[in-house]
Formats: sequence, structure tokens, C-alpha cells
Amino acid sequence: MRSRYIISYDVSDARRLRLVYRKMCGYGDPLHYSVFRCDLSASDKIILVDELSGLIDHREDRIMIIDIGPADGRGRECVETLGRPSRTPGERPLAVIV
Repeated sequence: MRSRYIISYDVSDARRLRLVYRKMCGYGDPLHYSVFRCDLSASDKIILVDELSGLIDHREDRIMIIDIGPADGRGRECVETLGRPSRTPGERPLAVIV
């Protein structure tokens, strides 16, 4: 079963920041600057954490991982935005015709 995660990062060095961004693009969809939505299995999460851990400076940088629930359940519905909606690549806008 896959869970949905919100992952954000604060990386102080430009080179490490690019490396973390590229790594995250392989695991999820960017929502905002340094914020990604990722649907990960338990093993995917372990691998991602290990790979990110090798990219950052643990004294200067920070990565926050928030588990928001099953990807096909509550995790799909629990992110709310105000203003311009965030859409991921391939996601189509919903049109309601009455």
C-alpha cells in the first residue's frame, strides 16, 4: 500500500539544493518551492530517506516528511489550497456543467 507524503526541504547550499530537487522529481510532484507530494510504498520511503540523507549536510539543511495517509484514501483529499490551485503534471482541471 502506498501512502501520500508531503515533503519539504530547506537546503542552504545551491549545489545541494539542485541535487535534492532532482532527486525529489524522481519520487513525486512539485507543489510549491521546495515542497513535493509523493505517493510512496514503505520501501520507497526508506530508499528516498537514505538517498536524501546522503545529499544534505545534516548540520545545515533540513528535510521534513509528513505522512498524510493512504494515497487512495484520506491522503488524496487532505491538502487544501487557497488562491491559484496547484496542479501536478498530467492532472486536468475539473469542469462542472449544469
